[in-house]
Amino acid sequence: MMNLTIILAFMFLMIGCSTNNKQAEPPKEKAKPMNIQVMLDWVPNTNHTGLYVAKEKEWYQEQGLNVEIVQPSDGGGAAQMVAAGKAQFGISAQEEVTNARAQQIPIVSIAAIIQHNTSGFASPKEKNITTPKDFEGKNYGGWGAESEKAVIQSVMEKYNADFNKVKFLTVGDADFFTITKRDVDFEWIYYGWTGIDAELRKFPINYIELRQIAPELDYYTPVIITNETYIKEHPDIIKKFMEATSKGYEFAISNPEEAANILLKEVPGMNAELVKASQKWLSKKYQEDAPQWGIQKPEVWSNYAKWMADHKLIPSMIDVNKAFTNDFLPKK
Repeated sequence: MMNLTIILAFMFLMIGCSTNNKQAEPPKEKAKPMNIQVMLDWVPNTNHTGLYVAKEKEWYQEQGLNVEIVQPSDGGGAAQMVAAGKAQFGISAQEEVTNARAQQIPIVSIAAIIQHNTSGFASPKEKNITTPKDFEGKNYGGWGAESEKAVIQSVMEKYNADFNKVKFLTVGDADFFTITKRDVDFEWIYYGWTGIDAELRKFPINYIELRQIAPELDYYTPVIITNETYIKEHPDIIKKFMEATSKGYEFAISNPEEAANILLKEVPGMNAELVKASQKWLSKKYQEDAPQWGIQKPEVWSNYAKWMADHKLIPSMIDVNKAFTNDFLPKK
């Protein structure tokens, strides 16, 4: 009995010494979050809400990322900055990525923010423009891009309309509601913003949704991009970024009112009524019929790239398998 007591006491002493030794170890330093920059394609709007939600709810922080969301500057757009490695991620569009790939610029789309093309041609109701045939003899206000002319020519030919009877005016980002009352008859808009704005203003418009009249133009706009070098060197960071970003957009899909309030808080000065109405409309469009937010289909990339090549907007067909990937979306 005496020997057993001594043995137990010795074991207790050893355990105590071991515990004391562990407590004496210096605490490990917490890893510093990695700085990440996301460059937008335009001023902040409801296309970007998922990013701001993920940031506000600290989902990037949970992934060890310190994410900064910045607007493009005169020094270059998101595609240029991402291609140059000056921003890790950016917001772009399938058209821009396709053009870049055709010029051997290695940017890659890693998620479709909105599953279908929500753009189309809008005009004040009284102008009675209801089909592409009605574009004849009208003034179109746009950005002056060759792709705009190619799209309008393509859809007009489907309606046996004469493309040469359209007058093209470069109006940039002029206000739709002002310019269509004065200088132009119709513009190319995104319904989720300008169309919703027209509803709120009770400004009657005719709207011709592009994908309804030309399914081959149902391309992804906008998309999230990175570059091939970053994919090769930091696939783990991209997965973490997309884990949090996907969570942000899924939240915006399920909670449009709260998501809109987060965007308004993160970006002061926006039109609250428009943001909330736009967010409600877009919440049904982010994922729409896809099995998961962000998924991209090869045929969507192939169809649009072929259309661009056929219309001489790019010199030849690109390898679409290098233009996009679903590999960084969270596994469901």
